[in-house]
Amino acid sequence: MGATQSRFRPSTAQQNANKDADTHIGVEDEEVPHPRIQEPIHTERPMKIICIGAGASGLLLAYKLQRSFNNFELLLYEKNEDISGTWFENRYPGPPNPNWSSVYAGSSEIHEYFTSFATKYSLHKYVRLLSKVTNATWDATSDTWGVEVLDLATGKSHVDHADILVNASGVLNAWRWPDIEGLKVFKGTLLHTADWDSRVDLKGKRVGLIGNGLTDVNYARCRSSGIQVLPAVQPKVKKLTTFIRRATWVSPTQGFEQHVYSPAERELFSSDPTAHLAYRKKQETGTNSIFPMFFAGSAVQDATFQSMVGQMEGKLSMGGVDKELQKRLVPSYGVGCRRITPGVGYLEGLGKENVEVVYGDIKRVTEKGCIAADGQEHELDVLICATGFDTTYMPRFGVTGEQGKTMKEEWAKEAKAYLGMGVAGFPNYFLVIGPNSPIGNGPVLSFIEAQIDYILKLANRWQTENIRSFSPKREAVEDFIAHKDQFMQGTVWEHNCRSWYKANSVSGKVTALWPGSTLHYMEAIAEPRYDDWEITYKGNRFAWLGNGFSQTEMDMTADWAYYVRDKDDSPYLGRRKALQAMNKSGTVTREEIIGFL
Repeated sequence: MGATQSRFRPSTAQQNANKDADTHIGVEDEEVPHPRIQEPIHTERPMKIICIGAGASGLLLAYKLQRSFNNFELLLYEKNEDISGTWFENRYPGPPNPNWSSVYAGSSEIHEYFTSFATKYSLHKYVRLLSKVTNATWDATSDTWGVEVLDLATGKSHVDHADILVNASGVLNAWRWPDIEGLKVFKGTLLHTADWDSRVDLKGKRVGLIGNGLTDVNYARCRSSGIQVLPAVQPKVKKLTTFIRRATWVSPTQGFEQHVYSPAERELFSSDPTAHLAYRKKQETGTNSIFPMFFAGSAVQDATFQSMVGQMEGKLSMGGVDKELQKRLVPSYGVGCRRITPGVGYLEGLGKENVEVVYGDIKRVTEKGCIAADGQEHELDVLICATGFDTTYMPRFGVTGEQGKTMKEEWAKEAKAYLGMGVAGFPNYFLVIGPNSPIGNGPVLSFIEAQIDYILKLANRWQTENIRSFSPKREAVEDFIAHKDQFMQGTVWEHNCRSWYKANSVSGKVTALWPGSTLHYMEAIAEPRYDDWEITYKGNRFAWLGNGFSQTEMDMTADWAYYVRDKDDSPYLGRRKALQAMNKSGTVTREEIIGFL
């Protein structure tokens, strides 16, 4: 067996030489025999991937790459001192976990889950903490990305290189202070929900809260910042003054009532995987059912609108909020124009004795507190800002693609991505949760997994063929954007509301959302449309055919007649039948959903 393998399989030294040769062979060198001609078909060349971020997306990439690939090197550069991304950064009060304490778990519990996930699958070895990517440049000579990394512990920088670069730094990751005059002159304690200091004691303090919108990606159906903070801190403080600029839809819990799991339930989920799976499917199905609501003027939208108005007014009345203020707090635009904000106890909390609601803009911040639009100064000991993130999708680091064009130049007018994952003119560069991903259309982690699968399908071709680079064709990107813009015209997302879906504008283009449901997106990207990609090769594009031997013949333990079987159990080749087999069509009886919320 050893003699047979050594005859046809190149030595390690030869493989390394082939890697070097791959780097220098170009299309103009087609007369030169490609080193792959000495290897069996689909030989896996060494592949290095750099991923920016070790949050949910980065860890999922590491898990899937480790599970499905060989002969790779992976580095997850993470700027924080620990993994889990937003759940490490956002300390204030998805994946299969039988031990969640409640439907809406806190950030520390979610952080703990991702840490245990990384430990279970030995993913920490790929992570470099306190490592901030400051720049990335495509080198057309070596067909690699040069990535500048700052070591935050030492202050020193170095340049690393990768065949494929994945930006998994998050869609709402660059938090910012509100643009309010005098903010920095405040003499009290200034906090931001995305940079929470748990050492600050709020007990008995006069606390101000700016913001009532969603400022965080809802990865695991958790609550949002401003609307979460109020019910959490209200019982502790002497007085809470909440500054609200505009109405926003607040659902009791976005279709899922908050529920703290009993010890018996947690034991059931832990001991009975079938029961746990059924519960998870029920929750996921509920989230997938909300999409019809987003069509403007539809029966589902109208029914949902009336239901939401009734729910909000009921909660506000229950809390003792007067009718005049209720009119200001309940929106008039369609439900879903801004991301629906789940809030447990928020609306009732607005009527608590120690809570004052100040509606309108803050004129300026003083040393003592905030001056409202009516000129009244509200003196504070602590000012909490729940005021959002940079929603432009622009990377926090420099990115330079082909012919020296930067991402800032490419996206100067609008962030345009191919199906939320690729950018024309930026080879071998991928985004996770890029522009026009289904971030508000339904479940989030499920589409992130679909994006990772898509990225790795292209990575598989790169590794097993003699591909130099791939990037989406510009005409494909423009066609997709044109379709997206036309689709959005019939949705509530284009209603007259200020939303980060539209780059924090009232009437701009919808750059954050997918033109369809989450399930629609997953079907759309199930298989790459390679005709939409600009693919360049090193030498003859068929050099990967190699020396005529298959990978099966290189494996002396494999069944060399694997295609001979006593029944046809092959996958369906037609798209519809293949999908029906996957989604178990015919196994569920479901009544028409009129309005999930």
